[in-house]
Amino acid sequence: MTQTLRTVTSGKGPELVLLHGWGLNSGVWESLMPSLTPRFTVTLIDLPGFGLNHDIVPESYNLSSIAELILNVMPAKATLTGWSLGGLMAQHIASSRPDKIDRLILLCTSPKFMATEEWPGIAEPVLREFHQQLKHDFSKTLDRFLAIQAMGSQSAKADIRQLKQSISQYPPPHQQALSGGLSLLSDIDLRHNLTQITAPTTWFFGRLDSLVPQKMIQKLKLLQPLAKHIVIPKASHAPFVSHQEDFLDLLLNELHTK
Repeated sequence: MTQTLRTVTSGKGPELVLLHGWGLNSGVWESLMPSLTPRFTVTLIDLPGFGLNHDIVPESYNLSSIAELILNVMPAKATLTGWSLGGLMAQHIASSRPDKIDRLILLCTSPKFMATEEWPGIAEPVLREFHQQLKHDFSKTLDRFLAIQAMGSQSAKADIRQLKQSISQYPPPHQQALSGGLSLLSDIDLRHNLTQITAPTTWFFGRLDSLVPQKMIQKLKLLQPLAKHIVIPKASHAPFVSHQEDFLDLLLNELHTK
């Protein structure tokens, strides 16, 4: 019998779903909630194996199995917002089940995280090293991952401290989800799926983001010509933390634009 993901819903207004990134949980959205819940019904969904769903892990940790679990608890006709790995899941859901999505917000994410000669992203040795480190010490691996996310931000140390404090309120992630999530970041290529997304789409980038370089925008325009792209000038991989007010202004403007 398939287990049901635990979710947290609060606020009032149009449906807004938030998906977090690798190694973390819904605690990353904590500081945004006071600004979002007066305007939207916000549903926080921890990915399988993370946060409130740390003990729910599909036998095969792949896009289809994770998407099925998310779709089972996701409100209909919602704005789906995904950050990093959560954004990869959001792209898959939006392309495979367009009937479920009203609007798509993609935050510092990519259809293909692994860098190649023709596509900017994370260098293969970096992802391979994360896989190796994960086998020995998740805490150090997460610390390094958070450091890379905040790299270039003027408030890097404060950003990392805030993220760690927010996620520490939830149970630690499941080892299989950590490993499986890294494999998704290493192996998945959804570039051709972007042509199947019919929902209005907005991509957010941090200009200083080393994990999801903004130079992919020109390539994204060829794959998804009608999508909108917003670059936050001084932000890195977590602009909703490092430049919260600027990010919220931009996000709310998108969410209220028909």
